[in-house]
Amino acid sequence: MGESRFDRLFIGGEWVEPIDGGLRGSIDPATGEPWGEVAFGGKADIDRAVTAAREAFEGPWRKMPGWERAALLRKFADLYATKVEALAQIESRDNGRAIRESRGDIGLHAQYYHWFASLTDKLSGRTIPMDDSVHAFTSRLPAGVIGTITPWNVPLMAAAWKLGPALAAGCTVVLKPAEHTPASSLALGRIFEEAGFPPGVVNIVPGDGPVAGAHLVAHPGVDKIAFTGEGATAKTILKTGADTLKRFSFELGGKAPHIIFDDANIEQALNAATGSAWALCGQSCALGSRILVERSIYDRVVKEFRERASRVKVGMPLDPAIHMGPQAHQDQLDKTLSYIGIGRDEGADLVAGGSRIDNTDLQGGYFVEPTVFSNVVPNMRIAQEEIFGPVASIIPFEGEEEAVAIANGTPYGLAAGLWTNDVGRAHRVAAQIEAGIVWVNTYRYIRWSTPYGGFKTSGWGRENGLEALDSYLETRTTIVSTTGQFPDPFVG
Repeated sequence: MGESRFDRLFIGGEWVEPIDGGLRGSIDPATGEPWGEVAFGGKADIDRAVTAAREAFEGPWRKMPGWERAALLRKFADLYATKVEALAQIESRDNGRAIRESRGDIGLHAQYYHWFASLTDKLSGRTIPMDDSVHAFTSRLPAGVIGTITPWNVPLMAAAWKLGPALAAGCTVVLKPAEHTPASSLALGRIFEEAGFPPGVVNIVPGDGPVAGAHLVAHPGVDKIAFTGEGATAKTILKTGADTLKRFSFELGGKAPHIIFDDANIEQALNAATGSAWALCGQSCALGSRILVERSIYDRVVKEFRERASRVKVGMPLDPAIHMGPQAHQDQLDKTLSYIGIGRDEGADLVAGGSRIDNTDLQGGYFVEPTVFSNVVPNMRIAQEEIFGPVASIIPFEGEEEAVAIANGTPYGLAAGLWTNDVGRAHRVAAQIEAGIVWVNTYRYIRWSTPYGGFKTSGWGRENGLEALDSYLETRTTIVSTTGQFPDPFVG
């Protein structure tokens, strides 16, 4: 599985050459050079993938008892667990994530698949009490063919979060990974093949967003699009898919506040705040990029951030000793560096980092220093807009009311964290924060059973948890008369 050639698409249970795509080098962001060759599909390839998914949906998959689908998902999960190292190596080569992070993340994915497997035979409806003349009940049915479009920061995690509930619900899938990171998704196809999934249940077609992605979104044979990525892309997807009135679920951006009150365990709060500020080289939608600090401890926190930034080991992703790899591609590096310039221009104080790393050992890669700004004002662009780089903005506040106002003062509402030893304050503040998930005295704790998704512009719907199944299921209401009597409306 660790080889660097992925020159076929996975469609209808077979490895096929692209019809109107081609082969393309996948860039290693640590070197700026291609590390592998990947098949890219075009519109005709999306067409045959959707056809294969529809045939599988109408054929064996939707008719398969839930316990049989569960058995296949469990077999897939068990196989996945044996391939964690190979998958981590592929993903780190493709997106530059530190191998220690890739191993830790991918090592959990089998549990996601196992958990959704456990739900496949429990998708029951309910009986609706009415009166003795009718028996009313609901049934939960698979939504159909799902188009999934995954991001470049965590391609395998995003795939697990979508494939798990979709397959548990009885849907079939066409997966289009981000064009920057296609290799690990194609590696998934080999595991589905080995697990013995019926042909066409899962199809994997890398391709460019404006071509393959747009065609998948507009395709009348696709019943739902599940997308993780930028809000601007989500708006385009909505417009492109409007004519077919398909369903959509979106996991979009974030600008998470990480609030530290002066009564918190400061050392533990700093561990979480610095760790989450630079995780994935800053390329996480749940990144704690806005650190809100009560003014009485503000100078101490800024000092600690500066010192800890100097301890972050930046280097080649496959080195297990390093903490942070490069930005995933050239455009993201340029974006991050531009926002560092914006922060300086806005008047924030640059206290750590702020530059590209391009020394002899890392020359050619998309490396940037862990960066810290202090004295950040809430309306500055670096405190309002998602950078997706390792840039922490430390903002002072006075008291709960101001902390909540700053926390809620962006268009985003995906995640938030707060640290306090006052139980009452923890509940008061968490209840007021406009975010889909709030962590108290911890951060970035995400598991298969905990719903994840955003308020406001951070998304539609939820992934993980029982709620994740909702957007992959249709509800049918059936009403059966117990008397068989229907009065003649034209008598009397």
